[in-house]
Amino acid sequence: MHFTQEHDELRRTVKNFVDREINPYVDEWEKDGRFPMRELFKKAGDLGLLGISKPEKFGGMGLDYSYSIVAAEEFGTAHCGGVPLAIGVQTDMCTPALARFGSDELREQFLAPAIAGDMIGCIGVSETTAGSDVAGLKTTARKDGDDYVINGHKMWITNSPQADFICLLANTSDDKPHVNKSMIIVPMNTPGITLSPHLDKLGMRSSETAQVFFDNVRVPQRYRVGHEGAGFMMQMLQFQEERLFGAANIIKGLELCVDQTIEYCRERKTFGNALIDNQVIHFRLAELSTEIEALRALVYQATEQYIKGRDVTKLASMAKLKAGRLGREVTDSCLQYWGGMGFMWDNPVSRAYRDVRLVSIGGGADEIMLGIICKMMGILPGKKKG
Repeated sequence: MHFTQEHDELRRTVKNFVDREINPYVDEWEKDGRFPMRELFKKAGDLGLLGISKPEKFGGMGLDYSYSIVAAEEFGTAHCGGVPLAIGVQTDMCTPALARFGSDELREQFLAPAIAGDMIGCIGVSETTAGSDVAGLKTTARKDGDDYVINGHKMWITNSPQADFICLLANTSDDKPHVNKSMIIVPMNTPGITLSPHLDKLGMRSSETAQVFFDNVRVPQRYRVGHEGAGFMMQMLQFQEERLFGAANIIKGLELCVDQTIEYCRERKTFGNALIDNQVIHFRLAELSTEIEALRALVYQATEQYIKGRDVTKLASMAKLKAGRLGREVTDSCLQYWGGMGFMWDNPVSRAYRDVRLVSIGGGADEIMLGIICKMMGILPGKKKG
């Protein structure tokens, strides 16, 4: 992928933002289980970082998606996963379909302030019985006059405790699972919405996550994104950006794990020699660095195709699968070389070990990615390539 001076300038802007506004406070935010989202998002919005590839008409930069991938990589230099995750929800998970298919009225009301950092969004897809199985979700939105009346719940909703709106996927008819769903923007202050206490997660400690309940929640039908029944299709398209963001976002964090481990292994002596002098260790770190670079190449290839308007479902799924598995492999291997120090809660590699575990689950589990890849290879039983 060809990078211009503008790409490099964006990299510097995001890296400076992370170094100045995020990393000095990460330890405190991780302990608190939250960060000042509104303040941070507003600062990011003022720099244009929440609407890089969004339409200029609504405050975005109007750049192609390669710039978003550059930003995703640099947000990965944060010393935790939770804050970049919250930003990614805003930029690449709850707003792509709204930006692409929403009415001008809807985009003016919700997208423009989200890009500016004046509103916080979240994405409402997963349920306790329908996470990766999007077709199996049970939340309903039934017509009543000019409104939808929504009932159901959503689980593991990142940003929801502070969100101003949720991009909700719900069943709007009794038709087949792939054509009965619609995407609806629902203001979070609408009567009938309640939230659980913050979910106590293994990792991503600084991001706020809760369960969201809908009890006869009434919203105008004009808050629907695109056509009724097109929600499943729009969410599948939205997943492409979510999965590319997730894969890109992990790269520099994994590089940091390797670099920190090299530094530690140079300083740590066993039996009179530095740990790094053991061939089993320096060979392994070289191997992991090679795998990280291969992941970067895969992400860039998928991004190039996406910019050209091609279907990157297969490549994005491969990148997501590789990112999750490599994240576990890198952090597990590096933690091992830290020995007892790696088992301490505040160790940076220990934090990365916990945070990256989500990558193989959120946005479609590894097994779902494998199913998609197999389907597109034409090797699922009873399925033709396509």
